[in-house]
Amino acid sequence: MDTFLLSALCLLATWAVLAGGVTVQDGKFSFPLESVKKLKDLQELQEPHTRKSGGPAVPQVCSHQKFPEELKPICKETNARDILHRLEAIAEDPSSCEICAFAACAGC
Repeated sequence: MDTFLLSALCLLATWAVLAGGVTVQDGKFSFPLESVKKLKDLQELQEPHTRKSGGPAVPQVCSHQKFPEELKPICKETNARDILHRLEAIAEDPSSCEICAFAACAGC
Protein backbone atom coordinates (compact mmCIF):
# COMPACT_ATOMS: atom_id res chain seq x y z
CA MET A 1 0.00 0.00 0.00
CA ASP A 2 2.81 2.45 0.90
CA THR A 3 4.68 1.61 -2.30
CA PHE A 4 1.56 2.23 -4.36
CA LEU A 5 0.95 5.58 -2.65
CA LEU A 6 4.57 6.65 -3.14
CA SER A 7 4.46 5.66 -6.82
CA ALA A 8 1.21 7.55 -7.33
CA LEU A 9 2.68 10.68 -5.71
CA CYS A 10 5.79 10.47 -7.88
CA LEU A 11 3.70 10.13 -11.04
CA LEU A 12 1.49 13.02 -9.98
CA ALA A 13 4.53 15.23 -9.31
CA THR A 14 6.04 14.31 -12.67
CA TRP A 15 2.79 15.10 -14.45
CA ALA A 16 2.55 18.46 -12.67
CA VAL A 17 6.06 19.41 -13.82
CA LEU A 18 5.38 18.35 -17.40
CA ALA A 19 2.00 20.06 -17.52
CA GLY A 20 3.53 23.31 -16.32
CA GLY A 21 6.07 23.21 -19.09
CA VAL A 22 9.42 24.96 -19.18
CA THR A 23 9.67 28.41 -17.63
CA VAL A 24 12.27 31.05 -18.28
CA GLN A 25 13.31 33.31 -15.43
CA ASP A 26 15.12 36.62 -15.65
CA GLY A 27 15.47 38.39 -12.33
CA LYS A 28 12.03 38.82 -10.79
CA PHE A 29 10.27 37.78 -14.02
CA SER A 30 9.20 34.27 -14.96
CA PHE A 31 7.63 33.37 -18.31
CA PRO A 32 6.49 30.26 -20.18
CA LEU A 33 9.02 29.18 -22.79
CA GLU A 34 6.26 29.29 -25.40
CA SER A 35 5.87 33.06 -24.85
CA VAL A 36 9.62 33.57 -25.14
CA LYS A 37 9.68 31.60 -28.41
CA LYS A 38 7.27 34.15 -29.91
CA LEU A 39 9.99 36.80 -29.62
CA LYS A 40 11.91 35.16 -32.46
CA ASP A 41 9.00 35.67 -34.85
CA LEU A 42 8.63 39.30 -33.78
CA GLN A 43 12.35 39.89 -34.08
CA GLU A 44 12.25 38.74 -37.70
CA LEU A 45 9.33 41.12 -38.44
CA GLN A 46 11.05 44.17 -36.95
CA GLU A 47 13.43 46.24 -38.99
CA PRO A 48 16.77 47.00 -37.37
CA HIS A 49 16.31 50.02 -35.12
CA THR A 50 19.08 51.98 -33.56
CA ARG A 51 18.25 54.10 -30.54
CA LYS A 52 19.30 57.70 -30.68
CA SER A 53 20.08 59.48 -27.46
CA GLY A 54 16.94 60.98 -26.02
CA GLY A 55 14.85 58.45 -27.97
CA PRO A 56 12.17 56.26 -26.50
CA ALA A 57 13.23 54.04 -23.62
CA VAL A 58 10.59 51.40 -24.45
CA PRO A 59 11.79 48.88 -27.05
CA GLN A 60 9.96 49.06 -30.37
CA VAL A 61 8.92 45.41 -30.16
CA CYS A 62 6.81 46.18 -27.05
CA SER A 63 4.32 48.10 -29.18
CA HIS A 64 3.88 45.28 -31.70
CA GLN A 65 0.32 43.91 -31.70
CA LYS A 66 1.59 40.31 -31.52
CA PHE A 67 3.89 40.96 -28.55
CA PRO A 68 3.03 38.28 -25.94
CA GLU A 69 0.80 39.57 -23.16
CA GLU A 70 2.83 37.65 -20.56
CA LEU A 71 5.96 39.62 -21.49
CA LYS A 72 4.43 43.11 -21.35
CA PRO A 73 5.52 43.81 -17.74
CA ILE A 74 9.12 43.82 -19.03
CA CYS A 75 8.36 46.88 -21.17
CA LYS A 76 7.82 48.99 -18.04
CA GLU A 77 11.30 48.26 -16.71
CA THR A 78 14.21 50.65 -17.15
CA ASN A 79 16.38 47.75 -18.37
CA ALA A 80 13.72 46.34 -20.73
CA ARG A 81 16.16 46.23 -23.68
CA ASP A 82 18.64 44.12 -21.71
CA ILE A 83 15.97 41.70 -20.51
CA LEU A 84 14.50 41.30 -23.99
CA HIS A 85 17.98 40.78 -25.43
CA ARG A 86 18.56 37.89 -22.99
CA LEU A 87 15.16 36.38 -23.76
CA GLU A 88 15.75 36.71 -27.50
CA ALA A 89 18.96 34.68 -27.10
CA ILE A 90 16.86 31.87 -25.63
CA ALA A 91 14.22 32.31 -28.36
CA GLU A 92 16.93 31.85 -31.02
CA ASP A 93 17.66 28.32 -29.74
CA PRO A 94 14.72 27.17 -27.57
CA SER A 95 15.84 23.52 -27.69
CA SER A 96 18.77 24.40 -25.44
CA CYS A 97 16.27 25.75 -22.90
CA GLU A 98 14.11 22.66 -23.15
CA ILE A 99 17.10 20.63 -21.94
CA CYS A 100 17.98 23.30 -19.36
CA ALA A 101 21.27 24.36 -20.95
CA PHE A 102 20.46 27.93 -19.82
CA ALA A 103 20.48 28.60 -16.09
CA ALA A 104 17.38 30.76 -16.63
CA CYS A 105 15.29 27.72 -17.65
CA ALA A 106 13.42 25.49 -15.24
CA GLY A 107 10.86 22.72 -15.40
CA CYS A 108 12.74 20.51 -17.84
